[in-house]
Amino acid sequence: MKILFEKYQGTGNDFIMLDNRSGQYDWLTIDQVQFLCDRRFGIGADGLIRINKCPGFDYELDYFNSDGTKSFCGNGARCGLAFSKALGFIASEVSFLGCDGPHRAALSATEFQIDMLPVLAVNRDGDDYVLHTGSPHYVRFVTDVESADMFNEGRRIRYSPSYANEGINVNLVEVINANTIAIRTYERGVENETLSCGTGATACALVWAAKQSLTGEHALSVKVKGGELTIRFERNENGEFHNVQLIGPAVRVFAGEIDLAAGMNTQL
Repeated sequence: MKILFEKYQGTGNDFIMLDNRSGQYDWLTIDQVQFLCDRRFGIGADGLIRINKCPGFDYELDYFNSDGTKSFCGNGARCGLAFSKALGFIASEVSFLGCDGPHRAALSATEFQIDMLPVLAVNRDGDDYVLHTGSPHYVRFVTDVESADMFNEGRRIRYSPSYANEGINVNLVEVINANTIAIRTYERGVENETLSCGTGATACALVWAAKQSLTGEHALSVKVKGGELTIRFERNENGEFHNVQLIGPAVRVFAGEIDLAAGMNTQL
């Protein structure tokens, strides 16, 4: 069982990309996804993406976390856009289906823009915030994000009684200035800190706006460990977020072939 793959990364969040438009990788199991994403025995990645055929859309973005669970991934969506562009079957404006619903996207020579779904509510958990931007996110503001014990604090919240069953991504946020925040994210499904989280950057930007009771159109730079993202959004008088856009790079790293059966037998 040989698999042809490409590896992409979006601000350090890395993904195995499979062209599955003809269904040749429909048979992949959760164990196989976990093996392929393993950084010691497999290819190594935060997640795996199959680009599937999808009636009514340019493609389906079929995303798996490294543990085999599914969610929507903003950085993965940009990498899926870049991969599809390289495959040559999309134009500069795209519609695709994610596990959270339909999305529109646009691409230029250097920039990839994903239209996120509207966010109608930002909820409180004590002094912190909880919202859903395609994946569930917990957001806490801190004064020095770099010195935080991200792994242990993220794991503590993610496995707390309120969130243990379904899991939640945990973000710590430091406000740099009126137009910039810096964040770190512990991701469920990876069960570790990642260099970047697109849905997390989106969540933190929207919470930043809600915290300040902002309305109207805004753009915020979000510094992540793997680079920088831009979040654009509009917040109405009811506190609802519309026209939310995640903007940033997506880069091809390498391509290869792996013998899945041989690799998994070696691991065993």
